Amino acid sequence: MTVTDLLVRADTLVVTWPDTTSTSFPTIWLRDNCPSGLHPQTHERLLDLLALEASPVLLSAQLDGHTVALRYEDDHVSHLPVALLSAHRPGQPAADAGVIAPKLWRADITAAGIPRAPAAPILVDDQHLKSWMENLAAFGLTIVDHLEDRVSAGIDVAQRIGFLRETNFGTTFDVINKPDPNNLAYTSVALPLHTDLPNQEVPPGYQFLHCLANEATGGGSLFADGFTMAEDLREDDPEAFRLLCEVPIPFRFHDRDADIAVHEPVITLDRAGDVIEIRYNAHIAGVFDMPAEIMPAYYRAYRAYMAKTRDPKYRLTLKLKAGEMVVFDNRRVLHGREAFDPSSGFRQLRGCYVDRGEFTSRLRLLCRDIGAVDPA
Repeated sequence: MTVTDLLVRADTLVVTWPDTTSTSFPTIWLRDNCPSGLHPQTHERLLDLLALEASPVLLSAQLDGHTVALRYEDDHVSHLPVALLSAHRPGQPAADAGVIAPKLWRADITAAGIPRAPAAPILVDDQHLKSWMENLAAFGLTIVDHLEDRVSAGIDVAQRIGFLRETNFGTTFDVINKPDPNNLAYTSVALPLHTDLPNQEVPPGYQFLHCLANEATGGGSLFADGFTMAEDLREDDPEAFRLLCEVPIPFRFHDRDADIAVHEPVITLDRAGDVIEIRYNAHIAGVFDMPAEIMPAYYRAYRAYMAKTRDPKYRLTLKLKAGEMVVFDNRRVLHGREAFDPSSGFRQLRGCYVDRGEFTSRLRLLCRDIGAVDPA
């Protein structure tokens, strides 16, 4: 990337690009991002903004190879990389290799349409790891197969991404029928579609469920794209969508050892209005406490989203086999389970979580190391 013209104003530098577009950079921004204000090893800012004038006066600008030399009235000289100016144009978010646009899906993709990847290449080859992670980020759901027959095999895949998220259920957990359960997952009853741990301040990101045994009658796994259901609700019933975005509701889990609760909305949007998170779990939603005058409308909205979780056009069902692991974005993809008969055979899934932040960090590093250009 290069520039075709530099126009100096007292408080602004106007850069013209080869495509004839131009960008204005306020001088306070230019000084704030001068490389001389960063620690040489950590690249953290050392500059004290309050030591500068509110609008430093720029005297000259000159292209010097791949940098722009800037001279200010206080005799400070900056050498800003053209790549930095191009990547961080005001009003334009910088490219981020860790952020991949979601590909929304419904049941018509069928179980055969879920992206699959064998475990062995993911464990040893960064290119395979990157490709699998990109599919996972886009679809929110993948299956890793041909895992080794050992309880830690799925954990090894998760740790290729980053460290595991510990919750009140531990760092890893076994989804089996238990005699004294503290969660419906540890029973044989049917589990309607839900997201895990919406009662946490930050719910876990990616969930890994490695099937070690699935010999019981029943026990099919259910999945649905929560983003798709939210977007369809936005189209079908804008007022219901608005209420689910704006009105927080209580989520609470409590047992002998923990009592974890938050108030958050079912649907979270980013600043652009795009859906970025679903918190939906009817089992641990608390007693609704919004004002009485909006409660009937809220219940109508909540039931409208619930109805979509029961609609077959959104729901995928598959029977995991030993050696398969389903991996999904817990803050996007709802999951559930059909009831099973524990007397007919053993069923065990070994689970863990990796947070979204660890996931996107690993993806950025893979893109950098494998050859994708990081404009920053």
